[in-house]
Amino acid sequence: MAVNEAVRHAVACLAALALLAACDAHTGNPNATSTSPVSTTSAQAAVVAAPPTAQAPKTENWFELQVGECLADPPPSDPGVVSVAVVDCAIGHAAEVYLRANVEVNAAIADVADRECDTGFARYTGQSVGRGPLVVTYLIDSNQDRTSANPLPSTVICLLQASNGGPLTGSARR
Repeated sequence: MAVNEAVRHAVACLAALALLAACDAHTGNPNATSTSPVSTTSAQAAVVAAPPTAQAPKTENWFELQVGECLADPPPSDPGVVSVAVVDCAIGHAAEVYLRANVEVNAAIADVADRECDTGFARYTGQSVGRGPLVVTYLIDSNQDRTSANPLPSTVICLLQASNGGPLTGSARR
């Protein structure tokens, strides 16, 4: 929300500057003409209508990541890191979320996560795991409440990354 406010503030400031410049061009000398080939009205329209060139990353808690979102940096390995930078998949990014799956918590959680992520990878990309330029990783959000009888208290969030560690551009979704 702060990014949207900052963009609106910047656009408003640019519009105000365009108006001031247009007003200033005709002060002092009644015979003066503007040297700008753009009228005040069209200059305002150009400033207001111009889209931002690049969308700034948004900060999000990793356990709220959704399928299709892309991370600017690799997924956190430090359990103390909660926030990640989410970017448009059209620009260079380190990872893409391709599956959220509810899983049970048991001694073989890594096996369960691997199985779910491998199956989801093929559905999302149309490729088999390990046969292309992408590798799989995951994060596990355990929302376990021992007082309830929830058989699937955790969520595995599966992400794909470039096998060479480089950036990805575009979505891997088929």
